[in-house]
Amino acid sequence: MSAIDRLTDEFSRLPGIGSKTALRLVHHLMKGSKDETKRLAGALFDLAEKVRTCDVCGNFSEQDKCEICVSTRRDVTLLCVVEEAYEVSAIERTGQFRGLFHVLGGRLSPLDGIGPDELNVESLLRRIHDSEGGIREVIIATNASVEGEATSVFLEQEIRPMGPSVTRLARGIPVGSDLEYVDGTTIAQALAGRREM
Repeated sequence: MSAIDRLTDEFSRLPGIGSKTALRLVHHLMKGSKDETKRLAGALFDLAEKVRTCDVCGNFSEQDKCEICVSTRRDVTLLCVVEEAYEVSAIERTGQFRGLFHVLGGRLSPLDGIGPDELNVESLLRRIHDSEGGIREVIIATNASVEGEATSVFLEQEIRPMGPSVTRLARGIPVGSDLEYVDGTTIAQALAGRREM
């Protein structure tokens, strides 16, 4: 297999990258300077060698603990549970959440053989228990899929007896959208999650 084919194949394994896009990326690199390609290769090498998961929350980090876990400016009584590490960045970009995170590393999916033992559930429960009442609220921020909902229900059943309140991200109508074009499930969730003005 040629170097072009190998790299095209590797790019096409990435989420959202089909074979045509992968080939375009390879051609872009071939047209560019060797320095540009070497910088990309170096960044990929550094990613593979330096980045790992935080020992506490499961977020990506170059240290034993991520920047969020070591920060003294975070609200340690508030814990947000997400499915994947990239979702931490999505929430952080809002600038609205100042608590801590816990990354599950996926979601429950019995059909795919993913149960609680395949996720970072045990470390989450241990973390809540070891906080000795320090964590007062756990926000479950799993996706609004069947698996995400099943995961949130399972976590709520496990966490609530430990003491903290368990909340779920609100679901509803995106800002700027017209009701006419919003699907029925989203409208139903918005109605169920309505609040007083």
